[in-house]
Amino acid sequence: MILQDKVAIVTGGASGLGEATVRLYVELGIKVSIFDMNNERGAAIADELGESVIYNSVNVTDEESVEAAIANTVETFGDIHICNNYAGIGDARKTVSKGAPFPLDTFQKVINVNLVGTFNVLRLVATQMTKQAPIDENNGRGVIINTASIAAYEGQMGQAAYSASKSGIVGMTLPIARDLSSYGIRVNTIVPGLIHTPLFDSLPEAAVNSLSASVLYPQRLGKPSEIAHLAKFIAENDYINGECIRLDGGIRMQPK
Repeated sequence: MILQDKVAIVTGGASGLGEATVRLYVELGIKVSIFDMNNERGAAIADELGESVIYNSVNVTDEESVEAAIANTVETFGDIHICNNYAGIGDARKTVSKGAPFPLDTFQKVINVNLVGTFNVLRLVATQMTKQAPIDENNGRGVIINTASIAAYEGQMGQAAYSASKSGIVGMTLPIARDLSSYGIRVNTIVPGLIHTPLFDSLPEAAVNSLSASVLYPQRLGKPSEIAHLAKFIAENDYINGECIRLDGGIRMQPK
């Protein structure tokens, strides 16, 4: 895909991995629609980056919210060619702790935001993409790039809900790529390792150093810009389809 003048939706685009991707996309000449619930930060990024970016207040689990934001994106920029799904939440608690079970409503919330929310956005964006004219000689119409986690493969103690949600994203990547292949829509998933998002800023330096040392090479936390660079590569390369790509410095997580 030639990225210049294309249109992207980035969920979770007001911070972390999403914000890094928004900024890189704008540098590449892509118009971006941020979907997020952090209204102040999302609006500020859109104002900073100018006419190439709009902000939509979106709850990814709410069908009407997503539909309205997609409609606004199409009205503002025209077709949608790229969708990056970063929006998600985390939770850490054991299945049984101090004699009490993992709260079911908490488990369901993590699954609903991370897995159902991702599917909700991609199914509605894909529907819009199917209505668009092809953009290349292969009848391609767009690419959907989801975000999982290495916890999908090596979930640690206390990550039952988070790992389940991210495993679901990994598991649905190939079936959805197969579903959408006849429309010329590719589907891939980025699988990040330990990436230095704002969450790590609240940790003691010793804890960050310990986590960094657990990475095979290079022994540091990953950068959001490195995730953004992978998103760019996936969007550009039309032969990447149905893949889940780890970006983790070779780390394999231990039980705790």
